Amino acid sequence: MTTLGISGRSASEIAESVRGLIERADLRPGSSLPSVRALAEELGVNRNTVVAAYRQLTQAGVVVTLGRGGTRVADLSPVAQEGFAADSVLRDVGTGNPDARLIPDPARALAAMAGRPVLYGEPVVDPGLEAWASDWMREGLGPDVDMRLTVTSGAADAVERLLAQALTRDDLVALEDPCFLTSIHTVRIGGYRPVPVPVDDEGMTVAGLRAALEQGVRAVVHTPRAQNPTGASLSARRAAELRAVLREHPFVLVIEDDHFSMLSRRPFHTLIAPGHRRWALVRSVSKFLGPDMCLAVAASDPETAERLAMRLTPGTTWVSHLLQRLTLALVTDTATMASIQQAGDHYAQRNAAFAGMLRDHGVVATAGDGLNLWVALPVPARTVSEQLMRRGWLARPGDEFQIGHREPSQRLRLTVHDLDQADAEKLAADVAGAIRAAGGRLAEQEVA
Repeated sequence: MTTLGISGRSASEIAESVRGLIERADLRPGSSLPSVRALAEELGVNRNTVVAAYRQLTQAGVVVTLGRGGTRVADLSPVAQEGFAADSVLRDVGTGNPDARLIPDPARALAAMAGRPVLYGEPVVDPGLEAWASDWMREGLGPDVDMRLTVTSGAADAVERLLAQALTRDDLVALEDPCFLTSIHTVRIGGYRPVPVPVDDEGMTVAGLRAALEQGVRAVVHTPRAQNPTGASLSARRAAELRAVLREHPFVLVIEDDHFSMLSRRPFHTLIAPGHRRWALVRSVSKFLGPDMCLAVAASDPETAERLAMRLTPGTTWVSHLLQRLTLALVTDTATMASIQQAGDHYAQRNAAFAGMLRDHGVVATAGDGLNLWVALPVPARTVSEQLMRRGWLARPGDEFQIGHREPSQRLRLTVHDLDQADAEKLAADVAGAIRAAGGRLAEQEVA
């Protein structure tokens, strides 16, 4: 391999030369850089100079190292994001949003909130919320676990800071595959390397986690129930098997994102064994109190909690105590808690009903836990989603949730719980029609 136009005698000059080539699009995302030996020989410099240059570029997120796969220009293409699609006239059934009608009205709790201002230097966690959250977070972990609580601005904020306090750029992180879009984005922006762990109906696979640990992952991010996008939840058996695998790796950071928590219809089973040294359980309130309630509670081992607090210090420092008090007022209100339970029942019932509609049209479908349905298709999902667009629907193909480059996904993620009966029946019929149309189109292409 030639130097590709790379020049320079010092590490900083070589790094700047590579940056220039990327900015001028002479090197594109995914392009391979010369090996250290080849570039050092062609430039007539010491290998350590090239190593230092590549290290500068890696730390800046400009390139990524792939072990035997060499060094490549980082792919900075945008990751798909959750939420409503902007500027679309189509009916969006890929939002991943909770039903706005089922989010508790905070007006009464807001009107009743009062108290003195919170000043610098005071406890960052509201004492009332801490007392309530301590019991909430111990559910499933056991009463004797040694844990500390941290409040962050949502689950994504917690996961980003947890990874940042434990990892350095280019470290390996085990992610579920298919994966929650925000987790993919967080790992990419942090400059970490995702290692995919397949997910089946019982959660992360044992063989997949074992293989990731053998590759040297420094952290594992997983969803114990209502996995997004699949709806899978850990079974008691699978959780025990995964804990056994992790027993030999007590210092690998295990992050559990129990995002659906109060709305889930499945029991909570944890990967965190009593002897594990680095762990965090994160529960946000966004699914049941609303996405704009940017608050999550992270329970973790004392050392991880201390490091997490340090990551908060130069930035937000603490989550608004007004928001903390509002959260406490809502989760301790009998009527609000009853409405949250009703919302959980609603999501489960509507998803199950729609899965039944799909089966009536000959589409194999089962409802997992969570806000969405993960529908298996006999043809590539992108082709089906294109056909659905012609029928007025905007859906998410499974390709957006995959890690790395693989075969085209044959899954579709649908958010249908807020559809009325007529719209749900129309969508089910349109999905079946889109599958038939996509199959016919593929058959025509094969003949051609």
